[in-house]
Amino acid sequence: MAFVHYNEPMSTPILATKLFIPTPRPKIVGRPRLIEQINEGLHRKLTLISAPAGFGKTTLVSEWVAHLRMTNDDLRLDAVSGSQIVNPKSIIVNRVAWLSLDEGDNEPARFLTYFVAALQTLVPDLGEGVLAVLQSPQPPPTEAILTVLLNEITAVSTPIILILDDYHRIDAQAIDHALAFLLDHLPPHMHLMMTTREDPSLPLARYRVGGQLTELRATDLRFTLDEATAFLNQAMGLALSAEEIIALETRTEGWIAGLQLAALSMHGQENSSSFIQSFTGSHRFILDYLVEEVLNQQSEAVQTFLLYTSILDRLCGPLCEAVLQDAALAGQETLAYLERANLFLVPLDNERHWYRYHHLFGDLLRQRLQQSLPPTDSSDGGDKVVELHSRASIWFEENGLEIEAFQHAAAAHDIDRAERLMAGRGMPLLFRGAVAPVMNWLASLETAVLNARPSLWVTYASAFLFISQIAGIEEKLQAAEAALEGKELDEKTRDLIGRIASMRATVAVAQSQIDTILTQSRIALDNLHPDNLPVRTSIIWNMGYAHQLQGDRVAAKHAYIEAKTVSEAIGHFIINIMSTIGVGGMQEMENQLHLAAHTYQDALNLIGEPPMGVACAAHLGLARIAYEWNDMEAAQRHGEQSLPLAQQFHSSVDRAVACEVFLARLKLAQGDVAGAAALIAKASQSAQEQQFVYRLPEVTAVHVLILLQQGNLAAAEQVAQAQDLPLSQARVYLAQGNAAQALAVLEPYRQQIETKGWADERLRTMVLQAIAYDAQGDGETAVSLLHQALTEAEPEGFIRTFIDEGQPMAELLVKMKDEGGRVKDYVNKLLDSFEKQDYFHPSSLIPSASSGQAPQPLVEPLSERELEVLQLVAQGLSNRDISEQLFLAVDTVKGHNRRIFEKLQVQNRTEAARRARELGLV
Repeated sequence: MAFVHYNEPMSTPILATKLFIPTPRPKIVGRPRLIEQINEGLHRKLTLISAPAGFGKTTLVSEWVAHLRMTNDDLRLDAVSGSQIVNPKSIIVNRVAWLSLDEGDNEPARFLTYFVAALQTLVPDLGEGVLAVLQSPQPPPTEAILTVLLNEITAVSTPIILILDDYHRIDAQAIDHALAFLLDHLPPHMHLMMTTREDPSLPLARYRVGGQLTELRATDLRFTLDEATAFLNQAMGLALSAEEIIALETRTEGWIAGLQLAALSMHGQENSSSFIQSFTGSHRFILDYLVEEVLNQQSEAVQTFLLYTSILDRLCGPLCEAVLQDAALAGQETLAYLERANLFLVPLDNERHWYRYHHLFGDLLRQRLQQSLPPTDSSDGGDKVVELHSRASIWFEENGLEIEAFQHAAAAHDIDRAERLMAGRGMPLLFRGAVAPVMNWLASLETAVLNARPSLWVTYASAFLFISQIAGIEEKLQAAEAALEGKELDEKTRDLIGRIASMRATVAVAQSQIDTILTQSRIALDNLHPDNLPVRTSIIWNMGYAHQLQGDRVAAKHAYIEAKTVSEAIGHFIINIMSTIGVGGMQEMENQLHLAAHTYQDALNLIGEPPMGVACAAHLGLARIAYEWNDMEAAQRHGEQSLPLAQQFHSSVDRAVACEVFLARLKLAQGDVAGAAALIAKASQSAQEQQFVYRLPEVTAVHVLILLQQGNLAAAEQVAQAQDLPLSQARVYLAQGNAAQALAVLEPYRQQIETKGWADERLRTMVLQAIAYDAQGDGETAVSLLHQALTEAEPEGFIRTFIDEGQPMAELLVKMKDEGGRVKDYVNKLLDSFEKQDYFHPSSLIPSASSGQAPQPLVEPLSERELEVLQLVAQGLSNRDISEQLFLAVDTVKGHNRRIFEKLQVQNRTEAARRARELGLV
C-alpha cells in the first residue's frame, strides 16, 4: 500500500535566501592557510568543516569563494580515472552553489527541492523533472530521485561545487541516507562542501580510508596568535599589546566568536588589561557576559527590537513591525542599522530584504528574552513571548506562509489556531512537507488536550500512517474513539468515525486482511461526509482489492473502474495510479494481454520519472506479459525494475514477495535452477513470517516446478497437496506417469473456474488436459482440447503457456501442423519458439505419450533435444555432422553441448559419452 505525500513549493523570497552566497565581513581577517587546505582537497568527494558554534565555519567558506573571485584562481576539480588523476587542479568560480539550511529543511522532499534549486543556480535546466516529481502527491523513493539527478549531473561538462551550510540543522536519517547515496555515486566533476557543528551521520570512516574526505575541525579553525593579532588590532581597530593578545587568545583558545565579542565589548573600555584579566570562565558564561555587555551598549529600543524579534527564524521589515507593533523603530531601517553595526545579522538575499540572526546570537537572545520577562506581563495581562509568537503567526498566515504560521501558533500554545492551520486550505499541512513539525507538535500535547479534540488523535494516526509506522496507528485510533464517546453524532463526528474506519481499512490492505478491509470500508462509507471524496475514493479502491483477494474478479474490476473514474475527476493522483494498475491486473486475468500491457504503461506514464514505489506493480504486470510473449529480455528488465521499488515498502507489505516469485519463475525458465530455488525460498520465508496467506499459492506453484525440474517428485507431490493446488497436483501426477489421476483433478477444477469466469486459469487447465489425454493415448480428445486452447490464445499471442510444458506439448503441436487457418500459423510459430529457445522447460520431466521416458537420475535432467544430441556425440559425430542430421545451426549444437556438459558435470565429449553410458542414457 502506498501512502499519499504532498509537497508545498516554497515561496520565491524564501528560496532565494537559502541559495544566497554570503559576502565575508570586511572586519574578518583572511586565513590563507585554510583556503589552501580547501583547495588541496577539491579532488576528493567531500570537504567537511566541523566545529562548535562560533568558529567561523560559514565565514571561512564565504571567504574562500571571495578569494577565488578576487584572485581569479584557475582551480579545477580533479577528474579521477581509476587511481590516476587525469586533469590538473581547478574550478571556475561560477561553478559554486550555496544552500543554507535550517530546521525546516528536515523533510526529505523539501531538502531535495532546495538541493536541486541550488544546482540550478549553476545549470538552470538541471533537475527540472525531479522538481516536478517532488511537488507531486507521492514522491518516489529518494534513491530513485537521486539516480535521475546524478545522471543529469554526469551529463554536465563543467565542474560543480555545492556548499551545504549549517548541516547540523538537519536531523533526518532519510536525508543522511540520501547524501550518503549521492556521495557514493558522485560524478568526479562534482564536489560537496559541508559546514556543521556536529559530525553528520555519514560513513566518514570509509570516506577517510578511501581518501575521499577533507576535514577541517576546531583545532584547524582556531585563530593562531598571528591571526588573532591581525583580527583584534587590524580588523577590529584595537591597540592591544602582544601580552594582552596572548592573554586573550589563551582565554578564548582561539575561539573566533569569543574574540569578536570581546573586541566589541572592549570598544570604549579605558583599561583593556583589567577587562582581559576578568575575562575568564567557560564559553557559556563568557558569552552570557559579553552579550550583556554588547546589549548594554545599545539603546533600549534596539535591545527591545533584538529580544522581541529573536523568536523569528527569518526576519524582514514588515514582519518585525508586525511582531513589535508599538515599537519606536521601523523594521527595515532597524535591520539596516544592525547590519551596519555588525550586530550578528546575516543577510539572506541580495536585496537585503530577508535576514537572520547569527545562530549563536539568536539562541542567546531568546534565552535573554525568557530571563528578562516574567511569565505574566502586567502591561498587557498575558505572556509576552506567547503574544509575540501569535503576532508572527498572524503575519505569516496573511502572507501565505501557512507552515511558518502553524509553527508560531504551536509555539504560542494556541491550540485552536494551530489545529485550524494544520488542516490547511483544502490540503492538510501534513501532506505539504510539514510532517516533522506537525508530529512534533502533536507529540508535545498532553493527553487531556488530545482527548478534548478527537480530531487531533485522528490526525496523529494519519501522520503515523503517512510515514508507514503501522504499529503506532491503532492505539491512537482507539484513543480517538474513546474521546468521541458521548459526543453528538453530527456530520463532523460521523466524518471522524469514517476517517478512523478508513485508516483501519488501509492498514488491513497492507496486510491483506479481507474481512477487516470490507468491514471497515463499509463503516467508513456509512459515516464519511458526502463531500469527502478523497477518502471515499480510496475506500472504493480498498474494497476492489478485497474483492480481488476473494476471487470475485467482476466486483474487483467494477470497484477499480469506479475509483479510477472518480480519482481522475477530483485529481486524486495516487488512487488514480493504483486503480489503473488494478484495472490492468483484471485485464491480464481475462487474458486481454495487449489491453493490459497498454493499461500498465498508462500507469507508468502517470507516475513519471523517477518512479515511485507503487510503480512496482505496473512493472511486474509488464514483466509477466513480456514473459508470456517470450520476450525474455523485456521480462528480465521489468522484473528487475519491480523488485527494488517493491522493497521500498514496509516489510508488512507483500509486494516484494510477488516480485521474487516472478523472478524465480524467470530464472527457472532460463535454466538457473539453483538461483530460482534460492529466490523462492526467500519469498516463502517472507510469506510465512508475515502471514501473506494470499501469496502462498503462487509461491507454492513455482516451488513445485522447481522440485519437478530437480527430479524430486516426492517432495513436489507433498508441497502441491499441502496447498491444494489442482494445476500443480496435475503436473506432479503427469511427471509420475499417472495421467488418469491428473485428469481426475483437472476436470472438476475446470468446471469451477468456468463458473467463476477465470479465463487465465481455464486456458492453463485446458493445456494440461490436452497433455494428459495424449499421455493416456486419447490423441483425438487431446488435439480437440489443444485446438480450443490455441483458438483462445492466438489473438493475444500466448507462447510460454505452451512451450513451458516441454516435449509433450511439442509432440502434440506436431500432430496439429496440418490444421488449417490461423491455428496452423500459430502452431508453426510455437514450434519455431521451441526450436529457438535455449531455456529449460519446467515440465520436461513429464513423459510423452510416445516415448514413455522415465525421469533421469540427474539434478537437472536433459531435454529430449539434448538427449538426441548426446546420442550422436556418443556415436562420435562432429558438431557439423550433428547439425546436418538434426537440421540445426552449428552454434545451436555447441550450445546444446555446453548445457549437456554442465548437467553431466563433465569437461569434454569423451567424458560426456562415458558418463551417459554409466547413467544408461545411451
